[in-house]
Amino acid sequence: MLVTRTIEGMSEHVAIYAGSFDPITSGHLDVIARARCMFDRIVVGIGHNPDKQALFPSNERVAMAEKLVKELVDENPTDAPVTVEQYSGLTVDFARDSGCVALIRGIRNVTDLANETQLAITNRQVADMETVFIVTGEKFAFTSSSLIRQIAALGGDVQRLHDTIPPLVIARLKALQDDPASSLHAHVKDAHVD
Repeated sequence: MLVTRTIEGMSEHVAIYAGSFDPITSGHLDVIARARCMFDRIVVGIGHNPDKQALFPSNERVAMAEKLVKELVDENPTDAPVTVEQYSGLTVDFARDSGCVALIRGIRNVTDLANETQLAITNRQVADMETVFIVTGEKFAFTSSSLIRQIAALGGDVQRLHDTIPPLVIARLKALQDDPASSLHAHVKDAHVD
């Protein structure tokens, strides 16, 4: 059962969908669209993962997410509103400060489920924060930002990823591929190390 937090005299079920979104994918947008039917308001939290070298700077990730989320909201304006916010630090602290009642996590496959379950239990024990798993559409079951970064870094044809990433992201990835000074080329070294 979700705990309702009162905001300015009214009950509101707010959920946080947090991640690095580097880059944001159609799978992420699918999870957001599904969550909009479950909560009163969704906050997409764009954070920094210290274990990963970012491809896009945080301000660009926020700008891409804002544009794509606006398009999503405009398609179904009667579903819950969605905002995009940048944050640093622990996700549970950001969630608590935002008045959220749950964290949203997208699940693509059983590997995700195993990893996310451990994190969900930890968040409940440490911060009394519940997690809601949303299974993404089956066509996004193997979409991952990490894989997209590797394909782009190794010179793959990002246009062929049109089913898994929005045109805006494809255009930005192509621009990075064409720029020899871009951060994408640092990811080539990382891809060979893994």
